Amino acid sequence: MTAPHIPSHVAADRVYAFDLYDDPKLRTELHDGFATIVAEAPEVFWTPLNGGHWVVTRMEIAEEVLKDHAFFSATEMEIPRIENPIKLLPLNLDPPASIPYRHVLMPYFSPKAVAAREPAMRAWARRFVEQVAARGECDFLDAVASRFPVTVFMEMMGIPFDRFDRFRDMADRFFKELPEAERQALAGAIIGDMSELIEARRAERRDDLISVLLDAQVEGRPLSTEEIQSITFLLFLAGLDTVVNVLTFTWRALAADPALQARLAADPAAIPGFVEEGLRLFGVVNVPRMVAQDCERFGVRFKAGDMVLCLNPQFGRDERENADAKALDVDRAHRRLLTFSIGPHLCLGHNLARMEMRILAEEWVKQIPSFHVAEGFTPAFRAGMVMSLKSLPLRWPAATASAAA
Repeated sequence: MTAPHIPSHVAADRVYAFDLYDDPKLRTELHDGFATIVAEAPEVFWTPLNGGHWVVTRMEIAEEVLKDHAFFSATEMEIPRIENPIKLLPLNLDPPASIPYRHVLMPYFSPKAVAAREPAMRAWARRFVEQVAARGECDFLDAVASRFPVTVFMEMMGIPFDRFDRFRDMADRFFKELPEAERQALAGAIIGDMSELIEARRAERRDDLISVLLDAQVEGRPLSTEEIQSITFLLFLAGLDTVVNVLTFTWRALAADPALQARLAADPAAIPGFVEEGLRLFGVVNVPRMVAQDCERFGVRFKAGDMVLCLNPQFGRDERENADAKALDVDRAHRRLLTFSIGPHLCLGHNLARMEMRILAEEWVKQIPSFHVAEGFTPAFRAGMVMSLKSLPLRWPAATASAAA
């Protein structure tokens, strides 16, 4: 077997073989597997796999990387690097170019705007929980986690609900490890669907985000069709996959903790703390950057064009950042996490994600206050840039479900 190529600027003691998409340590328990890698590897290391790239395993270093766009750019975020990567606005722009686009979107995702959507969100959450409560069982991912946030997103975007299965399937496939030609074809299909919606709203405005984008101004001019396609493509990927996956991991943990289930059912005021702990423990987005210029940082020599991957889902589990970090403690006084990133690319949807998780938890424990993972369940995971638990079969006493319903 040919030895992997290690670039000359990479010190030998910084090399640790890690496969973001199929590392053996990630196959049995995803987040625990990352913890093993963090414990074994240097705080910043080079893996020769997937084209070769740096990996950051420490929160305080990642915070510097994610804030410093002069040296660590968001203009490319594919690992391994590819020719002609898809440009997502405003994600793939560094400040100051990203700022006008974020200003267009921020009012739609502000705390006030998100709060105004609570009644509609609660109605959807209640409906999806009601659909499974009397059964005494469900695959939480398929029946609830993939339906509630995706429906909220589709409603916000003005996407017809009869496209639900198609859109969810495309989002799921996009985050798998695919041949580049297949990924590009899938991206083209998603953009094609977005373009149909854009043209429909161009002809007839409605109360949705696509209509907002059509009427928006960036530096005194309207957004171009290509810019709206790019923005909606980014929102599609974020809205149809990330919250779904955080919910599934979080409900798996709740299913294993009867005392916490009883606490949340009896004391809904504890649910916001539960949401924050779920976000801290079960982030799903690993965040890449490209080195924009040669530099020496954190004891490492970086070369322009190197890719750097920040393991954001793991940082909240670091004992140096959170005491007793593995415990799901809804009363935790000090909590550090980078689940929504930081700095100029802080996730615009963090208020929406938090509200979705809170509302679903409130509606779930009203109707299903006691539940567990099905016996014999063996979890299967999708690693990669956006991680997931592929299914979650839950069970609960039918009498309990009927009484709650």
